[in-house]
This record gives sequence, structure tokens and C-alpha cells, in this order.
Amino acid sequence: MTSDAPKPDTDLSFEEALSQLESIVSRLESGQAPLEESITLYEKGARLKALCEERLKAAQLRVDQIVVGSDGKAARAEPAGFD
Repeated sequence: MTSDAPKPDTDLSFEEALSQLESIVSRLESGQAPLEESITLYEKGARLKALCEERLKAAQLRVDQIVVGSDGKAARAEPAGFD
């Protein structure tokens, strides 16, 4: 049984959250949203931005832990250097 109800923000993948955030930015930049809707959109955008940053940080930590050796196997933990 599937539902068309929107997922809570925390259940979104990075890609879904980023797509929604891009849509919100476009809507806000258009200047067509009424004030109350703009405020609601801004609040949701702030939550989505934080979620994206959290997901990126978690991904960076995972990458930081993996360094592949010449044999194709994980050799040792080393920072990935994304900073």
C-alpha cells in the first residue's frame, strides 16, 4: 500500500531534499509567493538545508574512513580532504 502523503523531512534522501530545496529557492526568487507562504517556504528551506548539510557531513565521514589500496580493498582510514 503506497501513500501520496509527503515524506517527513527526515525521511528524505539527500537528492530528494536538495530537489525540494531548489524548488523552494526558485519559488522564493520568483517573488510570486504571498508573504505568509514565503515565510513557510523559508522555514522549510532552512530545515532542508540543515538536512542536506547533515547528510553531506555523514557521507564525508564515511569517505574519510575508506582509502582503497592497489588491490582494490580498503587499506586504511585517512581523511578525504574535503575541507
